[in-house]
Amino acid sequence: MEQLLGYLGLGLMLGLAGIGSSYGTTIAGQAAEGALKKDPSKSSGYMVLCALPATQGLYGFIAFMMMAGRAATDGFLLFGIGIGVGLACLLSGIRQGKICAAGIQGMAQGHDVQTNTMIYAALPEFYAILALVATFLV
Repeated sequence: MEQLLGYLGLGLMLGLAGIGSSYGTTIAGQAAEGALKKDPSKSSGYMVLCALPATQGLYGFIAFMMMAGRAATDGFLLFGIGIGVGLACLLSGIRQGKICAAGIQGMAQGHDVQTNTMIYAALPEFYAILALVATFLV
């Protein structure tokens, strides 16, 4: 039973983080597609902002790799860590995608907001990083 919970925790960690990144990059990507019609000269700036939410999936993968060998012995612990890291990455990836989408729309309207958007987008990212760092402490 404990081993099963450990593997479930690992799956949640990796799966939820990947879903968060997928949703976040899709949200920003949809905004970029619309913005390209308005101002295609800023496509490289749009791409940078679209890529930011992809990091949550990476954090989930790093945490997964760090903890995978402990599934058989620390099942309850891994289940808790998996839910925590997975949810932190899921929600921060989605919210970061929304921030990036708003920045992309602002850039398309002629405003110089790319740097500020990257700073704002770093705020939800910080909590995904905290979740990853917490796995180092366990």
